[in-house]
Amino acid sequence: MALLPILEFPDPRLRKVAVNVGQITDDTRQLAKDMLETMYNAPGIGLAASQVNVHQRLVVIDVSDDGDDPRVLINPTWEPSTEEIQSYQEGCLSVPEFYDDVARYSKIQLSALDENGEIIFEQAEGLFAVCIQHELDHLNGKLFVDYLSRLKRERIRKKLEKKHRDDEKDALYEAKAKAQAATQA
Repeated sequence: MALLPILEFPDPRLRKVAVNVGQITDDTRQLAKDMLETMYNAPGIGLAASQVNVHQRLVVIDVSDDGDDPRVLINPTWEPSTEEIQSYQEGCLSVPEFYDDVARYSKIQLSALDENGEIIFEQAEGLFAVCIQHELDHLNGKLFVDYLSRLKRERIRKKLEKKHRDDEKDALYEAKAKAQAATQA
């Protein structure tokens, strides 16, 4: 298994709409395993393939307290099964260190395939329903920050762009220091 790099907002690749998985192959199952490892390592409770720059309709989720209930959802869809809306404080591995309330349906009907091609058709509620809606938004090129005011979204974008520039400067400084140390050895 391998840890995959997670794209961060405002990367334009996060806006790409994912396509259906045509056939579930060993590569599909390996991607799901790598995504689970990446999600647990991050740590998070959900990860869409779009977040790791694979634009296929595949998500992994584990909302259990112990991280022992991994779910692989291939070509997932959902429909509301209630009119009730609840606000949850959401965060995102692609928008690190930012959280805000997002209103979503409290109960949904999930349809998907698992990694073995078996049909999943189940009622989801609470955190599981929120996570499904959040991750499927990723597959459609939408992020939780899109539910926020334009001002909040722009503030987050600017802070993350600055963080990315600082990270690049730090990496460049480290590379120069290693090169200097190698020439002095």
